[in-house]
Amino acid sequence: MESLLLLGLDFGSTTCSAMVASARVVRNCTTGRMELGHSSIIYRSALALTPFAEDQIEEGAMAELLDHWIEESRVDPSAFASGGAIITGLAAKKGNTASIEALVKHRVSDALFATADDPCLESWLAFMGSCLGLSRAQPESYFLNLDIGGGTTNLALGINGDVLRTGCLLAGARHFQFVPGTYRIAGLSAYAARLLGDLGIQGIIGKSLSPEEIRRILDFYTDLIEAAVVGDRSRLDQESFRYHEQVPFTFPREAATPVITFSGGVGALIYNQVRGGPPTATTAFGDFGGELAQRLIQSSVLSRDLRTHVPENLGHATVCGLSLHGTEVSGTTLYLPDPGVLPLRDLPVVARVHMDASADDVAPVVALARRATRGACIEIEDGMVDFAAVKRLGSNLAAALGQTPFPTGCPLVLFVPRNIGKTLGAYASDWGRLPVKLIVIDEMASRNARFASVGAPRNNVVPVSFFGMHEVNKGLL
Repeated sequence: MESLLLLGLDFGSTTCSAMVASARVVRNCTTGRMELGHSSIIYRSALALTPFAEDQIEEGAMAELLDHWIEESRVDPSAFASGGAIITGLAAKKGNTASIEALVKHRVSDALFATADDPCLESWLAFMGSCLGLSRAQPESYFLNLDIGGGTTNLALGINGDVLRTGCLLAGARHFQFVPGTYRIAGLSAYAARLLGDLGIQGIIGKSLSPEEIRRILDFYTDLIEAAVVGDRSRLDQESFRYHEQVPFTFPREAATPVITFSGGVGALIYNQVRGGPPTATTAFGDFGGELAQRLIQSSVLSRDLRTHVPENLGHATVCGLSLHGTEVSGTTLYLPDPGVLPLRDLPVVARVHMDASADDVAPVVALARRATRGACIEIEDGMVDFAAVKRLGSNLAAALGQTPFPTGCPLVLFVPRNIGKTLGAYASDWGRLPVKLIVIDEMASRNARFASVGAPRNNVVPVSFFGMHEVNKGLL
C-alpha cells in the first residue's frame, strides 16, 4: 500500500517548527486494526522564534514561515493526507489564534487538519514523540515525561507506550522576558506578575532582578514541578501553586518513582548541559530557559534519570508526536455512501454509547447529536460483538434517527472499534432509507476526545484525528 504524507506544526511560546513524515497503512498483527506504521521523518525544520507583534502572533511573518517550510520540504501541499497544528503555552492565549489556523488550513487543501490549543493533547503528543521508544523497551516501568517550554510544563505518565495520565502546569521559561544578556525585565505574563506579587517582589518593566529574587523565582517553579511529580497535594492546593496548575495531574499510587524524562525547549537545554555542552549564556533567549534548566538539574527529585534514560527528539518532541502519532486510520469496512461529504473538520464527539445500548439509551444520544449545528460524532464503546449485537444497536439507532430527523446535509459520524462499519451503517440508516448523512468509521481506538476531524479517503482508508482530550484514565487508582 502506498505511503501517506503527514504534516505536523507546533507553535509555542518561544519557538515553532514543522515536520513532515511518511507512513504506510498496515494491519497490527496483535489488535487486528489498521494503523500507520513503517514511518520515517522526511523533513524537519529548524526551530524558529514564534513571531509576536503587539501581543499577537504576527500573521505576516507566520505566513512567510509556513511558505518557507513547505517550499523547503519540497512536498506538494495537496499531497498531505493528514496533519495537525498545535498552538501551545502563551501563544495559545493570544487573541488571533483562529487567524493562524486559517493560514494553515488554506495551505493544505483538502487534507485532514486539526488545530488545537489543548494541554492534554500536547502532553500525550510529547510523550509519544519523546519517550515512546524508551517506554516500550522497558514495558514494566512507568515513565513520566515532562515537556517544558516557554509557557507550560506538560506531564504525561505512561507504561509500555500507553499514556495513562496527563496534566499541565503554567510553568515555563517565557513568562519572564528580559533584555538578552541581562535580568532587566522586558515583559511579564499575567502568571509571572502574579508570582512576583506572591513572592513579594516588585516587578515593573525596566527593573533588573537581583540574584536573590532570581533564586526565589526559580525555586518556586522547581518546587511546583516537584510537587506535581510526587503528587504532593498539600503544596499544590496552596493558592500560589494552584494558580499555576492548568490541568491537575493525579498521580496514581501504583506508579511510584517512575522514570522521569524531559522534552521541550528547556528539556533540550537540560540534556545539553548534562552531556557536557557549553553553559547557556545569561538569558540567552531573552527568558529563563538556561537558568531554569540548570535549576532543575540540581533537583534530586527530577534529575535521577537524566544520565540513564535520554529520550528522542527533545525540543522537537511535540511536533514529532503530532506528525507520527496524531492520526488514526479507519479499517476497510467503513460505511460511506457518499465519499464527497468528506473531509469534515472539528466535529464534536457528543457522547459514547456501549455496543449493547438499549433503545432508551440511544434515543437521548441521537437527540443530543442533532443539536450540533455542523454535525456530530458518537463513539461506540467496545463490547460483545456478534451479528445479533450489531443488528440490535443498528436498529435502535435507526429508530432514534427516525424519531429525530437530522437537518439536511448535517453529518452524523459513528466511530466503532471493530470492522463492522458497513453492517452497522446499513441497519442504522434503515438500509439507506433514512434521510441522514451517516458515516461509520470502523476500527477506531478510543482517544477519549471532545472533537474529531475526518479526512478524505486515501488508498481505501480514511484518516481521523482527535483533539480536546479528556484526562486519560485507564483504571489506575
